[in-house]
Amino acid sequence: MNTLKNLKLLLGSILMMVVTTQISVAQTFNVNNTASNLIIEGTSNIHDWEIEAKDQQGKLIAELKDGQLVKITQLDFIVKAESLESGKGGMDKNTYKALNTDKHKTITYKLTKVENIDCTSAGNCKVTATGNLTIAGTTKPLEIIFEAKVNGDKIVLSGNKSIKMTNFKIDPPKAMFGTITTGDEVIIKFQTVFTK
Repeated sequence: MNTLKNLKLLLGSILMMVVTTQISVAQTFNVNNTASNLIIEGTSNIHDWEIEAKDQQGKLIAELKDGQLVKITQLDFIVKAESLESGKGGMDKNTYKALNTDKHKTITYKLTKVENIDCTSAGNCKVTATGNLTIAGTTKPLEIIFEAKVNGDKIVLSGNKSIKMTNFKIDPPKAMFGTITTGDEVIIKFQTVFTK
């Protein structure tokens, strides 16, 4: 009789532990294009410039525990190349020509490995990750450090990364018969909002 009672107590304890323990479960989030922004900043021999991505898509699969990011299993990000706009038609045309957008319609980033997730508080983490960045048909591995903020059903990734256009076989755009030349290095700044 005691054995049966002890067994019931044990099973009851296990059941309580299962119910009260928060288990991290993979959840899927998608880019909210209207709430996100991505800007590319560059230089030229005349003045600095910037161009903004108007069409962003992507998916994030992450595990959360007690509202804290514990794992990222998938991160895909896509920018439609001809959605890059500077507000200056001539510059946009030169950009599309340099990116060969007739042939290469998108710029993509695909996560390959998360090196580290360091959370300073429940909702704020610094993530070091490696992924493949593809621009104008050329793919290169890229390590990037970004902030990840969890807020309810929303995860916001933000950061910046400097790259060289020539690493992706892109000739920095020129204008006015070559009298205006852009610098090789550009800075990509992003604040990407993923929602369920």
